[in-house]
This record gives sequence, C-alpha cells and structure tokens, in this order.
Amino acid sequence: MKAVLQRVSRASVTVDGQIVGAIDGSGLMILIGVEQGDSEKDSAYLAQKSTELRIFNDEAGKMNLSLMDVGGACLVVSQFTLAADWRKGRRPGFSRAAAPAEGERLYLHFVDQLKGLGVKKVETGVFGADMKVELVNDGPVTMLLENRSADAAVTTG
Repeated sequence: MKAVLQRVSRASVTVDGQIVGAIDGSGLMILIGVEQGDSEKDSAYLAQKSTELRIFNDEAGKMNLSLMDVGGACLVVSQFTLAADWRKGRRPGFSRAAAPAEGERLYLHFVDQLKGLGVKKVETGVFGADMKVELVNDGPVTMLLENRSADAAVTTG
C-alpha cells in the first residue's frame, strides 16, 4: 500500500463538474494506492502514521506538529496509478494494483481508520471515478509512505 501525503492549506476533488470533497485550512491531501497482497493491517498502519507524522510547523517554524496537533482535516483520493510498474518499456503496467473491489475495500478501510483515530474532518473522492484534484501544497511538503507489512515496518524506538 502506498500513500502520498501533501501538506495543504486547501484541497478539493471534483467529479463531473461537482465538488465531492473539500478541505480548507491546515490538513493533508492523501492519495492512496492499493496493491495486491495489501491488508487491513497495512491500511491501519498507514492511517496511524499519516496522523502522527510531525510535518506541520510549530510557532518557531519547525516541522514539529502532527495532523492531530493542528486539528487538521484530510482529503483522501484513491489513485491506483501509484501501483504502476514503470521500469520496463515506456508504458507503465498496473498488474501490481489490487483488484477494484479489494482496492475500494482497503481505501474505505483507510478512511474509516482516519475517522477512528479522531481526525476532525475526512473528505473523499469517488473510487474509480475520473476526478479533478485541486490543492495548495503548503511548503511544499510531500511525503511518500509505503508499507507492505505493518509488522515489518514497525521497529522499536
């Protein structure tokens, strides 16, 4: 499972000319890509990590605060192209992407995990739709989180 976190001051997603999700103020735009073999454990781990990463500025201007510390919101959009294999040839392959039903299930699980962790506002796109995403990347700050197994990724300390 992969997540691209972008610290934003605002973000929105539009489907067929209608805004279906939007956040305003400090928050995260999160793109989620689900791959074959990903699990609820991976989804839960990435959701927790997304809320805990200290990537928001404190009073001194240092990245020292988490999404939860600033009371930020999230806009979560599914993006199967994060599973692209671009190493061979010029056309990316998507054979590593999870089947649509499984991708949607784990995407929605990720969203539910964010809500369960206490994120004050969680907005979404429409799974599988052609979406137009607009955002103001604050910083810019962008992080790529990858997790194949939450157990393997967690270490002491």
